[in-house]
Amino acid sequence: MARSRTSLSGKTVLITGAARGIGAALARKAAARGARVALVGLEPEQLAAVAEELGPQHLWVEADVTDAEALRTAVERTVDTFGGLDIVVANAGIAPLTTVMTSSAHALARTIEVNLIGAMLTTHAALPEVAKRKGHVLLISSAAAFTVLPGMSAYCAAKAGVERFGDALRLEVAYRGVTVASAHPTWIDTDMVRDTEAALPTFAETRAHLPGPLGAFTSVEACAEALVENLETRGRRVFVPRSVGVVAALRQLVTGVLAEKVAMKVSARRVPQLERDIAALDGQEFGKNSVGDKVGKNPAA
Repeated sequence: MARSRTSLSGKTVLITGAARGIGAALARKAAARGARVALVGLEPEQLAAVAEELGPQHLWVEADVTDAEALRTAVERTVDTFGGLDIVVANAGIAPLTTVMTSSAHALARTIEVNLIGAMLTTHAALPEVAKRKGHVLLISSAAAFTVLPGMSAYCAAKAGVERFGDALRLEVAYRGVTVASAHPTWIDTDMVRDTEAALPTFAETRAHLPGPLGAFTSVEACAEALVENLETRGRRVFVPRSVGVVAALRQLVTGVLAEKVAMKVSARRVPQLERDIAALDGQEFGKNSVGDKVGKNPAA
C-alpha cells in the first residue's frame, strides 16, 4: 500500500552536518522539492557555499551539535527567518580510526557525544517548534545500529543508541502529531568513509569481504534520495540500500552466537593488522576531513 505523502514545498527543514556529504546532498534534494533549508554545521565557508548554491531563500548557521545553546540559537534563527520549523534532520556524525584498546578517552567520548548526544540535543532544541507544525524528525543512525565490526565499537554504540532514542521518542510525541524516523545507511561514498578506508587498509579489506548489502557502497546521491523521500512519506525507517532492511529484521542472527564464532576467527587475524595500521597513524584518531572531533578537545585526554 502506498504511503501518504506531504509535499516539501514551502516547508522549513533544518539539517545538521550540512556542509558536506549526506547533509549537503539532502539539502540540495529538499531545496529542489521546494523546501526552505537551514544548514547547520561547523564549517562556515562550506556551509555558506552550499547555501549560496541553493539560493538566497536558504540559511546557514555555524553550530556544534554538542552545544545546546548554539543549537537553540540555530533553531531561533531558523524560526525568525522562515516563520517556523517543520522538519529536523539530525545528521552530524564522526567516526574514530581506533579500537578501544588503541583509543584515547577523548576519541571514545567524543564519538558518543557527537553521534548520540548531538542527535538528542538537536532534537531537543528543535522539537518545540516542530511540534507546533505537527512535523517530522529524521535521525541518521546507521546499519551499525544492528551490525558490528572491530574498529567501530564507539560508533556502533552511538548509532544503536540513536535508533533506540528514536523509537522511544516516537511514542512520546505521537499524540502531538509528530512523526519520527531513523535512517540506516551502510557504506555511503562520503569523506568520512573514504578517509577511514584510506587511513586503515585492513578496515577497507574487511569491509570489502562483508556479504551482500553489508559490504556494498552506495552513492551520496542515492542515499540523499532515499532520505528526502522519507521527509515526504514520513515512514519510521529508511534503509540504504533497501536490502539492509532484511539485515535489520534478522539482527539477532547477524550478531548471534553462530555469526560471532565466524567473526571471531576473522577478527583474530584482522584486528592485530588493524591495530598496526592504527599505530602507523601516529596519534591521528579521526579522518583528515573530520571537524566535529576538534571542538572542545582536551589535549591531555
